[in-house]
Formats: sequence, structure tokens, C-alpha cells
Amino acid sequence: MTTTRATTAGPRTRVAALDVARGLAILGTLATNIWIFTDPQGLVGYLTGGTLAERTPPAWRAVELLAQQLAQGKFLGLLTLMFGVGLELQRRSALRAGRPWPGRYWVRALLLFLDGLLHFVLVAEFDVLTGYAVTAVVVAAVLATSERAQRRWLVGAAVVHGALLALVTTALLAAPGADGGPARLDPNPYADGSFGDLALFRLENLVLFRAEPVFVQALSVAAFLLGARLVRAGVLEERGTRLRRRLLAIGAVALVADLALGLLGGTAGLVLARYGTAPLVALGLLALVAEVVRRRSRLGFAGRRLAEVGRTALSCYVLQNVLASALCHGWGLGLAARLGPDVRVPGTLGLYAVVAAAVVLAAHLWARRGGQGPVEALWRASARALGGR
Repeated sequence: MTTTRATTAGPRTRVAALDVARGLAILGTLATNIWIFTDPQGLVGYLTGGTLAERTPPAWRAVELLAQQLAQGKFLGLLTLMFGVGLELQRRSALRAGRPWPGRYWVRALLLFLDGLLHFVLVAEFDVLTGYAVTAVVVAAVLATSERAQRRWLVGAAVVHGALLALVTTALLAAPGADGGPARLDPNPYADGSFGDLALFRLENLVLFRAEPVFVQALSVAAFLLGARLVRAGVLEERGTRLRRRLLAIGAVALVADLALGLLGGTAGLVLARYGTAPLVALGLLALVAEVVRRRSRLGFAGRRLAEVGRTALSCYVLQNVLASALCHGWGLGLAARLGPDVRVPGTLGLYAVVAAAVVLAAHLWARRGGQGPVEALWRASARALGGR
């Protein structure tokens, strides 16, 4: 396989950095989601907590809290930024080819929404693709307006999100402590149900499971627009050195605040970190990847593997969730219900390593066959058939 040069001027440099950042975001989201998969009650148990934490040995509990907080929201924020970057690059490509923008981009967004809907019902109730599809339609239209209008949309969306986050955080701080312990699922479709039972459970709880994409809609719009704006400001180019340094500083300060809020701030702190400071840490991650790739003459082994995951991001995102679901849920091996308190944390870390390695290997094999993942190939063929580019 040809090695991607990181210092090549123009599009190649940008593609290398984008692929690495996208790959890091995909594997990073798994670092958050793996704890959901290994909870015997799935997302419901992960959100409500319960006896799992109480029965975990203190040393392993400390490892769990730190590992979760290091990943919580940051790589999802990076992935959201990358979607905005991708939209801007698609807009530029359309204009260079003399095509109107957004034109029939809605076809691509519709396919992404359908992909996400299937992924939600069949694989993971925390799917992000449906929300991204809705956001993409809005932002694609906004990108066709003036810089001034885009700036207003970005600021407005950020203000709306900040107000919602402040409202939710205040409500959590004012809410009385829960008594009687968290409710238990009975029957539990994650541990005892069939594949169909779990799919039906997701549909029956559609409102609950789709609450987060609705809550972060304004944040997603702001992150998409910010990603596009950073591309235009040269964050991936040599002229963006000063910008990257500023973003790195923002990310570093935000990381300290994020860890403090997430580890010491209780439920309100976790929410404020995930939806407040974590997106700022993601800006630092984007700048860090761009700076490292720019400085290196060639991508090393880790960089090449991340780039391969990034080039097949949609396939890898689906694959990692399918594999984790098959390993952890009752319709598969059912490991989540079998991991006792003493081994749950190391077992979860081990499962992450296994799934991540399988995803990296699959991406490498797909890259050797032409660089396009199966989901990407199907998606692009469908888009062409429906008249979308």
C-alpha cells in the first residue's frame, strides 16, 4: 500500500489529516460506547447507574471513572466537527465542478438518515447518524449563504445550546436525590431477549432514546458550521499554525475543566462536561492531529491505521457497534451479563481492545482492496442512482 505523505502540499495534506482525525474519532466513540455495551441493562443501565458501580472494587472503579471521562463526549465532538469539515469540502467540490450548492445534497442526507434509522433499530439505540443527517440538511443550506449569515447562525446555535445546557444543569442541581435505587428492566431485552426483542424495545422507547439528538441539535449545527469555518481559516494548512496553537490552548484548558467536572461534579457535572467542555476539547484534538500530521514527513504505523479507519469511517462505525453488540448482548455471546464485578472493568477494557483491533484490521483489508468500505460503496451507489452526488 502506498504511504500517504503528510507534507505534500494542497489537498493531500488535508486528506491525510482528515482521515487520521476521522479514524481517531470513530475509535474514540467506541471508547465511550463500550461501557454501554458491557452494562447488563445496556443504555438504560448506563444512564441510571445502580449496583454495578457499588459492587466494583474501588481500584477498578477509579480506572473506570477516569477511562470514561477521558473519552466522554470528546471524540463525539471531534466526529461532529469532522462532518462540518466534510460538508465544506463537498461544497467546494460542487462549486469547482460548476454544480449548484446544496443542489441535491438532500439525497445524500436522506440516505444517511436511513442508514442511521436502520442502525438505531437493529444495532445501537445511541446512533448519531440520524441526528447528523438532519443537521447536515440545515447546515448545507446555511453554507450557501454569506459569511456574515453563517456567523450569525453559528453564534445563535451556540447561544441556544448554552441556554438549554444551563437550564438542564440547573434542574439537575435543584433536583432532590433519588431514593429507592434505579429501576431494573424486567424483562431485560439486553441480557435475555432475542435480536428481535431488542429491536422492538428500541422502537417502543423511541422518544427516550432519541432525546439526546434533539437536545444537541443546536450544538451540532454550531459544530458543523465551526468545522466548515475552521477549514476556510486554514486549520489544516501551514497558514493555520497560529490558529492551531490557539485551539490547542483552548483544548488543554477545557480538558482540565472537563476532568474536574466529570470526576467531581456529580450528575450535573457529567452533563456539563459532556455537552459543554468536551466539544472544546475536541477542537484541541483536531488541532493536535492537524499539527502532528503536518510536521511528519510520513504517517507512521498508527497514523496509517487511523487513516484507513477514517477513509472507511461509516463502515467502521457500524462494524464496531455490531461486533460489540454480538459480544455483549443476550442474542449473541451475552458477555455483559457474565462479567462479574471483579472483572467487569478489565473485561470492558479488553473487549474494547478486541473490537478496536478487529475494526482496524477490517479497515486495512478494505483499504488494500480499493479503500472503500462496504457501507460507503452501497451508500454512494444509492446516491448516484437517486441523482445525488
